[in-house]
Amino acid sequence: MTSCICLGPKRAGKTHLLKALQDPDSIDETSYSMPTIGTGIYRIHFPTKSPNGDKPRPPPPPTDAAAQINIPHGGKNLPKSIQILEIGGSMAPLWRQYFEDVKKLIYVVDTSNLCQISAAGVLFYSILTEPRLQKVKILLVLAKMDYSYRQMRNEALLMLQMSKLQKQIRQQVTIVEASAVTKVGLEPIYDWLQRP
Repeated sequence: MTSCICLGPKRAGKTHLLKALQDPDSIDETSYSMPTIGTGIYRIHFPTKSPNGDKPRPPPPPTDAAAQINIPHGGKNLPKSIQILEIGGSMAPLWRQYFEDVKKLIYVVDTSNLCQISAAGVLFYSILTEPRLQKVKILLVLAKMDYSYRQMRNEALLMLQMSKLQKQIRQQVTIVEASAVTKVGLEPIYDWLQRP
């Protein structure tokens, strides 16, 4: 049973993003990821806030028993980590087989590749119409923002028809701009993943 899955077209930046969430220092301008053939499992440990105002840092990976312990936050217990199943873009025809018991879904779109955005939109629409995903929380990640120019965000949202789509769907969709290389957008993703 996987409560969170990560989907997106081939070469959208899913693996790079998940590796950056696992260890922000492991990704830089020289990092390279091979396209995922099949699936990959990532354990993301949420950063702890530093009392002296320093940048939040992910804690070292705890033992399996410690990973299950929740920390109190504002009267609520929040998890210290989450396991995410990445399913390769080449497996899009088989994605439906992984939708059972999913609570959260991350969908990654490469904003630096305008040619891919329309195809990404078609795949995204098919996910939104899936009956088993009608109550799933969705995070739409506009990835590779370090390679694209500022206006591409708006173009990507127009091409995906997000303003029209959000009026017609049941799911709650959160949109985040992110870059695994510059670390922009990682903190909102951590926050979204940690929320119940």
